[in-house]
Amino acid sequence: MGKIPLIIQREYLTRVTKKSFLVMSLLGPLLIAGMMSLVVWMGMAENENQKLIVVDDLNPAFSTLKSKGTQRIQFVYTDLSLDDAKAKLLESDFTGILYLPENVLNAKSAQLFFKKHPSSFVLRSIEKKVEGIVESLNLVQFGIDKEDFYKVKSTVTLHPILYSKSGEKQDDTKEKAYVGFAFGLVIYMFIFLYGVQVMRGVIEEKTSRIVEVIISSVKPFELMMGKIVGVALVGLTQIAIWVALTFGIMMIGQTAIYESNFGVDKVTEQMTPEMAKQLEAANAFNTKELIDENNIIFRIQWPQMIGWFLFFFLGGYLLYSALFAAIGSAVDSETDTQQFMLPVTMPLVFAYVMSIFIIENPEGPAAFWLSIIPFTSPIVMMVRVAMGNVQAWEMALSCTLLVGTFVFTVWLSGRIYRTGILMYGKKVSYKELWKWLWY
Repeated sequence: MGKIPLIIQREYLTRVTKKSFLVMSLLGPLLIAGMMSLVVWMGMAENENQKLIVVDDLNPAFSTLKSKGTQRIQFVYTDLSLDDAKAKLLESDFTGILYLPENVLNAKSAQLFFKKHPSSFVLRSIEKKVEGIVESLNLVQFGIDKEDFYKVKSTVTLHPILYSKSGEKQDDTKEKAYVGFAFGLVIYMFIFLYGVQVMRGVIEEKTSRIVEVIISSVKPFELMMGKIVGVALVGLTQIAIWVALTFGIMMIGQTAIYESNFGVDKVTEQMTPEMAKQLEAANAFNTKELIDENNIIFRIQWPQMIGWFLFFFLGGYLLYSALFAAIGSAVDSETDTQQFMLPVTMPLVFAYVMSIFIIENPEGPAAFWLSIIPFTSPIVMMVRVAMGNVQAWEMALSCTLLVGTFVFTVWLSGRIYRTGILMYGKKVSYKELWKWLWY
C-alpha cells in the first residue's frame, strides 16, 4: 500500500500536464459561459422594430391599436383590404400584416402575415394588445361595465406551505430540486468522463505491455487503486477550474452585454423621461428582489450542498471507476468493451432520467429507493438534498451503503484486474469473469 501515493502522483501529474487537459480546462468554461451568454444576448438582442399594417374587417373597432413610433411594435391602422395590404407588404418597409377578421370577437383568433418569423415575445405582445381590445368590445356588446367586470374577475394562485412541528415555511422544493438536479448532472457527466479515462488508461498500458514491467514491482491492486484515485483528483481539479472560470467569464460577459444594451448613453438616447422612470423603478425592484433573503439563491444551503456533492461525486466515481478498471483489464481493445459497458452504465443513465420525475414527486417510493441504492444514489440523492426532505437515518443509510458497495466493488474488480491485466488475445465472456473471481 506504500506505493499507492507514488502511483497517484504519477497518474495525476501525467494527466494535468497534458495539453489536452489544459485546453479542455480553459475551453470548457469558455464554451459553457459563451453559450449561456449567447443565449442571454440573443434574448436581449432583438432590436428590429416591428411595423405592422393593421387590416380590420370591423373598422374602426381596433383603431386604438395605433401606437407611437418609439415603441418596438408599431401598428399602422389602415382601411386597406387584405389583398391590397399583401400587395403592399413586399415592396415596403412594413414587417408584417395583422389581419383582424369579421368574426374575431367570436372566434377569438386573428392572423399575422410576416416577412421574417417574429419572436415569441413579439407574438405574445401583439396577442395581449388584441386580447385587451376584444375584451373591451365584448363588454360593450353585452352591456357590462368594465369596472364591475374587473371587480368580479378573479385569478386564484395556490401557494404551497410546508407545515411541521418546527413551524410553517413556503414550499420551494421544486425550485431547489432543479439546483440539486444541476449538481447531479455534473456528477453524471464527470463519472462518465473520468471513469472512461480509467478504462482507456488500463487498456493502453495492457496493450503496450508496459503493465508487465510495472507489476514486477507493484501489486495489481495497488496499481488499480492508484490509477482510480489519481484520476479522481484530476477530475476534482478540473471541476474547480471549470466552476471558477465559468462564473468569472459569465459575470464579465453578461455585464458587457447589459452595458451594451442598456448603457446610460443608449438609454438616454432612446427613452423618454417616463420610460426612464419605469426602467429605474424596475431596476430598483430587481435589486431588491436579488438581495431579498427569500430569494432562491439564499434559501439553498450551499456549504451543505457542496459538501454532499464532493462526497457523492467521489463515492460514485470510485464505485464506477473500479468497474471501468475491471472492464479495461478484461479486454484487449476499446471495441470489446461494449458488452460489459451496458450493464455498468445503465443504472447511472436510469438515475439521471428518473431524477426528472423525482422532482415532480419527491416523496414517492422511487425517490426513496433510488437515493438508497448505491448505483443510483450519487445522482438522485443530490436532488433530495437540495429539496431538504432527507431524514438523517436515510442519509446515513445511503452513505453507508455507498461506501460499503464501493469497498466490495473494489475487492471484486481487483480480483478481475489481477487476472485480466496479463490476459491477451482472448475474447472474455461473463462466464470467464466469474471464474477469475475465484482464481
